Amino acid sequence: MEFGLVLQTDPPASAVVGLMRRAERNGFHYGWTFDSAVLWQEPYVIHSRILEHTRRLIVGPMVTNPGTRTWEVTASTFATLNEMYGNRTVCGIGRGDSAMRVAGRKPNTLARLEQAIGVIRDLAEGREAVVDGTTIRLPWVKDGRLPVWMAAYGPKALALAGRCADGFILQLADPFLTEWMVTAVRAAAAEAGRDPDRLTICVAAPAYVGDDLDHARDQCRWFGGMVGNHVADLVARYGEHTGAVPEELTDYIRDRHGYDYRHHGRAGNPDTAFVPDGIIDRFCLLGPAEAHIDRLRHLRELGVDQFAVYAMHDAKEATIDAYGEHVIPALTG
Repeated sequence: MEFGLVLQTDPPASAVVGLMRRAERNGFHYGWTFDSAVLWQEPYVIHSRILEHTRRLIVGPMVTNPGTRTWEVTASTFATLNEMYGNRTVCGIGRGDSAMRVAGRKPNTLARLEQAIGVIRDLAEGREAVVDGTTIRLPWVKDGRLPVWMAAYGPKALALAGRCADGFILQLADPFLTEWMVTAVRAAAAEAGRDPDRLTICVAAPAYVGDDLDHARDQCRWFGGMVGNHVADLVARYGEHTGAVPEELTDYIRDRHGYDYRHHGRAGNPDTAFVPDGIIDRFCLLGPAEAHIDRLRHLRELGVDQFAVYAMHDAKEATIDAYGEHVIPALTG
């Protein structure tokens, strides 16, 4: 199993770079950032600094979307970073939540997302692609490589990830839901004639190492609210208790009332009081290092290739160090 660190690009950017360097020293393989231009600083500028100040870390957004930048700009950005630092990027992509909604736009359709995945990957790897009816190619790209991993929850999105993405990003660490969604993604890959074992499976969730569970839950409750935004979309699309989406995912948002993106992804988010402790315990990794190791071993048995730690809490450095000292050696050695 590999490990990633997920951060928001809050200023100062130097702090983000410093945490990513710390993560690499502790055995992390990937450095991920949010991509929401209104709420945080521009990630790709910071990615360049992270790549410059690390030796092997692979960086990317968790996640970008096909609506806030034109596809050739996204592809050119990745291709430039790869040319400068040796193919050390990955494109995490989804329909778009905060990046679209804070700008007054709706998340992208799955049809648009499917087109974008192919175009961005083709252009970044030096192939021709059609953008808005025009065939283009980035002529300066040589030996480029850009894996595209798609974030998804619902049945149609999971099927799309299996059909066309190089990897699947699941933003929660509940074993039951992980098994259900990984099974769906791999079945879609097989149906499309692809080798399902070649898809990289990445689970991303907050991790907080320590014995004070009440404090850890308070620091990570925001995550249930963030996931709840996507769950609310699923309920609106598929309805409740239809069997399309597991009730274990949808039931907890019944008491959800609105969401203010000014607090998105932050400890103490006042819009996440509806999130019960049980959801935090299921979706996140809390407790002593041994508890993290046990959950991660279970996820690895379910086919998870990478666990990406959301570190939006008051123990970023301590969590990175605890993973480096205890958790990563237990899962990689």
